[in-house]
Amino acid sequence: MLQVVWFKRDLRLHDHAPLAQAAAAGPVLPLYLVEPGLWQQPDASGRHWAFIRESLIELRAALAALGAPLVIRRGEAVAVFEALRQKRGAFALWSHEETGNGWSYGRDLAVADWARQHGIAWTEVAQNGVIRRMRSRDGWARRWDQRMSAAVIAAPLALQAVDVDPGPMPPEALPWLAADPCPGRQPGGRSQAEAALHSFLTERGGRYHRELSSPLTAVESCSRLSPHLAFGTLSLREAAQAAAGQLRRIDHLPPEERQTWTRALRAFIGRLHWHCHFIQKLETEPRLEFENTHPACDGLRESAFDDTRFRAWAEGRTGLPFVDACMRSLIATGWLNFRMRAMLCAVSSYHLWLHWREPALHLARLFTDYEPGIHYPQMQMQSGVTGINTIRIYNPVKQGLDQDPDGVFMRRWLPELARLPTALLHTPWKMDEAAQRAAGIRLGRDYPLPVVDPVEAARIARDRIWAVRKGQDFHRAADAIQERHGSRMAGLPPTTRPPRRRKPDSQLGLDLDPG
Repeated sequence: MLQVVWFKRDLRLHDHAPLAQAAAAGPVLPLYLVEPGLWQQPDASGRHWAFIRESLIELRAALAALGAPLVIRRGEAVAVFEALRQKRGAFALWSHEETGNGWSYGRDLAVADWARQHGIAWTEVAQNGVIRRMRSRDGWARRWDQRMSAAVIAAPLALQAVDVDPGPMPPEALPWLAADPCPGRQPGGRSQAEAALHSFLTERGGRYHRELSSPLTAVESCSRLSPHLAFGTLSLREAAQAAAGQLRRIDHLPPEERQTWTRALRAFIGRLHWHCHFIQKLETEPRLEFENTHPACDGLRESAFDDTRFRAWAEGRTGLPFVDACMRSLIATGWLNFRMRAMLCAVSSYHLWLHWREPALHLARLFTDYEPGIHYPQMQMQSGVTGINTIRIYNPVKQGLDQDPDGVFMRRWLPELARLPTALLHTPWKMDEAAQRAAGIRLGRDYPLPVVDPVEAARIARDRIWAVRKGQDFHRAADAIQERHGSRMAGLPPTTRPPRRRKPDSQLGLDLDPG
């Protein structure tokens, strides 16, 4: 019987259980679908497709070397599968489980219904530490470790091919997507994933735990594996085992260097755990893509949404220099380190008082490493609507002073402020007219005045958000949310436990993605 392997967010040969199992069962048709419905969703962007397309080029070549090139079809999944059934008869369908957005969830339900109607056996295999139909979080960490410790599945040595026209490689620009220039975007493909993993574990990552907070140092010191994990050119298990293996290989280093590398690698492995911990939230409760986690937060910001403020934030022209520099950097590169992502979310939620949904979609389109299961729970966390997380209202001026004290990052992304003295760069609205003339800038024309007073806006937001977190009803609902989604850290063994003094789940920010 024909074995159809449906590639989704798993664009690799190694550690690909559906491919290995299908290859053992019969002739294989590797299939990737360019689905119009998916690419018309408000979280989709050209930079996502560019990364995927580069990965598909490598994947097709790798599969061709095994005897079965990747078949690419354009169309909705049920229609494509039904056309294949009409032409080839019954077949077995294989894929990884996917925790995607609401559209892909509905698509998979439709495929499952079609498969049942036509007697098609669809085997879905777990890809990471996320557990389908999980009843309780108890024991979750132990099961994660068991999955990550299992043997990495080797790529098949050869495939029994099927005589099917693989079809052309889709164009660089899909008709459903707007132009999306991103000159600093990470390229896709398995070779890029392997290179990033190797350089991080052997060269760049030694100061990961110390340098991941600043946009000046995080670019090099973070793993930069996040888009490869999101689209599956590298499996989470491969990353976890490679890091654990590197931990065992650093004994020869001098004591101080060994200690530094140990802390860095343990921090990285811990964040791989948190990666799945957050995806599990969306897997367990798909409504989190659209609805506040805690119902007491319904209506808190929705009716107050200010589109002018949103546009200023989205385009990097709020008049808050460090915020604008971070947004412009993200627009141009598709990546930003965890703390700066958290700050962008916090500023939109608190200082600008924007409901999280539209900012979430904007950031989803900008993040090359967009992972829905991490993205939406963390957007809610930074917005203060989970009911179980500490309220973290970042001071954007202090963040700039802490993470970019000399203004190197800001001058790069805000050239209109490049001539400002460092003492005024973080708060240019304090410049008088003489200082503006000396710096060759006119505020309100060359660079905007702040859309809000950051101190006063934070004070108002703090009062508003804490006002809904009172009373027994709020806390009873919060307790239920904690029981459903809270971490069970005690189950983590030493090799995968996050570093000591790690913030508890209630205080985590947008710092889970290994970057």
